[in-house]
Parts: sequence; C-alpha cells; structure tokens
Amino acid sequence: MKLGVIVISGKVCSGKTTLAKEIESRFGIPVLTKSELLAERLHELRVVPNSRQEARLETDTEGRWLKEAIARRMVLGPLDQTKPFLIEGVESPQQIRGVRDLGPRVLHVHLTAPQAVLRTRYKAAKTPSQVAFETRMRRWDAKTEEDFVRDADVVIDTERCRPQDVFERVRARLAPNPLTASACVDVLIGGQYGSEGKGNIAHYLAGEYDVLVRVGGPNAGHKVYRHNDEAYTFRQLPSGFLGNRNAKLVLGAGAVIGLDTLRKEIGELQITPDNLIIDPQALLIDDADKRWEDEVLKGAIGSTAQGIGRATARKILRDPNDSVRLAKDEPRLKHFVHDTVDYFADCLSSGKKLMLEGTQGTLLSLHHGFYPHVTSRLTTVAACLAEAGLSQRHVRRVVMVCRTYPIRVGNSITGNTSGYMGKELEFKEIAKRSGVPLEEINKTEVGSVSHRPRRIAEFDWHLLRRALLLNGPTDLALTFADYLGVENQKSYRYEQLNEEAQRFIIELEKVSGLPVSMVSTAFAQRNIIDRRQW
Repeated sequence: MKLGVIVISGKVCSGKTTLAKEIESRFGIPVLTKSELLAERLHELRVVPNSRQEARLETDTEGRWLKEAIARRMVLGPLDQTKPFLIEGVESPQQIRGVRDLGPRVLHVHLTAPQAVLRTRYKAAKTPSQVAFETRMRRWDAKTEEDFVRDADVVIDTERCRPQDVFERVRARLAPNPLTASACVDVLIGGQYGSEGKGNIAHYLAGEYDVLVRVGGPNAGHKVYRHNDEAYTFRQLPSGFLGNRNAKLVLGAGAVIGLDTLRKEIGELQITPDNLIIDPQALLIDDADKRWEDEVLKGAIGSTAQGIGRATARKILRDPNDSVRLAKDEPRLKHFVHDTVDYFADCLSSGKKLMLEGTQGTLLSLHHGFYPHVTSRLTTVAACLAEAGLSQRHVRRVVMVCRTYPIRVGNSITGNTSGYMGKELEFKEIAKRSGVPLEEINKTEVGSVSHRPRRIAEFDWHLLRRALLLNGPTDLALTFADYLGVENQKSYRYEQLNEEAQRFIIELEKVSGLPVSMVSTAFAQRNIIDRRQW
C-alpha cells in the first residue's frame, strides 16, 4: 500500500508513542507529534503555548491548524513530500479531516482501551509534573471517541493486544505481506554423498542474489576458486561471499557453529556485522563434543569428528543439567546476533533474492541415508529450509548438484567402512578413462575437512531417482565433467564438450526429466557452462 501519511490517534496511555517509535525504528518513517506541531504553530503566532491557547487555536481554525502546519513543512521543509511520515497524537476528528484534505493517502490508526486500564497505566507512568488523569481525559467525550472510531482505517484495543501485536496489525497495512510475496528463494542441494562441488556453483551464482544463507556446520568444506589457482574453503559461512561481497550472509537457527572456525573465517574474510546475521538460536559446539566424536565416531563410521552430532543431540535432549550454549549466549557474537526469521520476512516483503546453500549430500541424510554411516542432520531441501527458517512457499528454483563419479569420505583409520557406495572404482581407473593425471586426482580427492582420501564409484542411477524424489529439484548441475575426458577442462560452451560428456548429459536429462542447467568442467576461473533458462 503506497502511503503518504500515517495518523495515530487515541486517548492518553493508549499506546500511541510506543507504536510510533516502533514504526519509526522499523521503517525509518519520520514521526511528527501533534504537540510539536502545535508548539511550532503557536510560536509563529507569537503566543505562549498552554492548554487555553491550544483550545482556542483548535476552535478558531476548526482543526485546520494541523493541516496548515504540515503543509508549511511540506513546502518549506524539512518534510519530504515523496516519502511517508507519521503524525502521533491527533486529538480531534477535524484534525483528521484536515490531514486527509492534504492529498496524500492516509492510514488512520486509532488505539483504544477501557478507561480503568488507561487510568492504571497513567498512574504507573505518572510524574509530579503531569496533570491529573481526569483533566487529560476531558476532551474525550463519547461523541469524539465515536467519531474517531468511525473514521479510522483500523481500530485496535491495546488491552487485548501486546505492543508487538499492535505493531504487526499495523505493519500488515504498511508493507507487502511476506507470506504472499513472490517466490524469490533458490536452493542449492547436494544429490549424492557430499563434495559434489556445491561451493563452486554457489560462487558462480552468488552475484545474482541479495542474501546468501547457509545451514549445517563446520564438518562440510565448500571449496571455491579464488585467483591464481588458489582456493578458499568455506566451512561455516555461505561460500558465495567471494563472488558477491555486497551480499548479506545469514546463518539460521538450525546452524551448528564451531566458534573458532567461524571466527577464523570472519577474520580472514573481513566480515563485519553489516555483512553477517546469526540467529540467536544457532547452536555452539563445545570442546567436549569434539573430543567425544573423535574418540567414539571417527574410527567407527568415519566421522569428521567436528562435534556437530553430539552438540545437536544435547540440544534435542534439553537436559536442564546440561549447559547447552546458543549464539545468543556468546559475547563474542553479540554484534552479529539478530532474529533471522524476522529478517527474512523483510527480505520477502522487499523482493530481495535469496540463495540457500545446503551442505553435505542427500544420501548422508540422517533418516534417508545408509544408517549409521550418515551425518547427524537431515540434508534434503525441506530440512535445509526448516533449519534456515524459510518456507517452501517462497522457493523459486531447486538446483541439485551431482558429480559424474560420486565420492564418499575415505575409510576410517581403523579400516572400517565409511558407508555404502555402489560400484566402487580406483582412482587409477578414473585417470585411465579420462586422461586426467593420477596425481591430480589424488590431490583433488581428499576430504576438505577430514583430509582423508576419498572413495569413488560409478554414477548411481538408482540413487539419483531417490535423491530426485526427496528433493524435488527444478534443475540439475553436473560437476567433474573433466572425469569424462580431460579435454573438457578447456570447454567453455556446451558444444565444446566431448561426445561422452554430451551423451552423459542427455541420459541424465532423460532419466531425471530435468534440465542439466550448469556443467562444471574444472576447478578454474571459467569452469561453469551455463545452460539455464532463468
């Protein structure tokens, strides 16, 4: 709704000032009080301000003085006619009519409450300089109240609503409703066992978004190409930041934070509170969590032992004797902590574009992977949205990233398996098929966090179907096209890909029923072939 003027009326202690301050704070709308405008007008008339002169001015002008005072500010400044403003404390129907005559669209909010409630509030706030409650109420006869109620665009009983409830009812009339906003959230998800190359895709797409969101914890490293063949591995923050330093970064309530890892990235990337928002409910990992996983899980199931699972379990148990720490409890994060759900609502209302970057892969999901060789969280699109605090209603695209040859973290130090894969291969077989030097593959296929050699397998078409059903993607992104031929590393257009890569993409589109919208050919500056239609 395009507004010119917001007018707040109501008896003393009905909540006018509280509402006006909140609107000013949240929307940046300047507030003009009736008493301020009155003093200004009486000063122009060279009259000493008092209640008698106020009443006389109101009677002599039939309330038009307020309209004239506002018009004068519009013409001479400092009031900007192109932007909305708020008038607090209008006390006569004539004043309201005068404001409406100015021309700009008016939203009149009238606050009310029972007399006894107002008296109690007044006494609680009373200072020796204030006049008696009854004196303040003399101008409010039944007809005046009835006229205000009849004229108002919205009437709110502040006895039945808390201040935040009053604000929400008014905000619904000031800004587009985020629930009905156009879909503006794109989700990037891994379709296999993680390490599909999501970081590079996120880096490539980042410039198209206003907000970059990440879920999960520091057990997933997303590596991006930086410059001069250097790489940077994001473990906690959204990995598109180097591709768009103007974007706002968000860690939602479901994030699990390794404080040392996060602070290291903040320092290295020179992140400020203007860049990053962390939800107060995000979980912090304790050193004891990491020690337990290192002793129990690392050898048994090949865990990265970052403490995420144990920390999450403690949060779920809600043991009153356990000191679970959240982001809001950490003084070193206080400048970054804000309610992310409320921030997302503002983003949706203003039409900002968001990219949600999932971590790990669908087939590592706690419920849908090969238990117990899974991660400690759900890794599907729906789960990532829930962790971030976003709704599926606002999702525009879902890009599922798959490798030509899926990998898993390597065998644990005790030799136990790190979990199911399909038809496993040796790296030397990939080198033989593709022509990529074996030493290059050995260097690439090392866990970003665990630093253990990975396992690799043939593309699993059966599990592709499972990942498609769990995520409902709109697009696929194929990575490691160079494993289908080293010559693909120098391909910058689809038609430059070798015949094997093109056949693979055709088959992938046939089996999935989806477009392969991006193809990653190498870890280099020009490594993405963009085939999107959006």
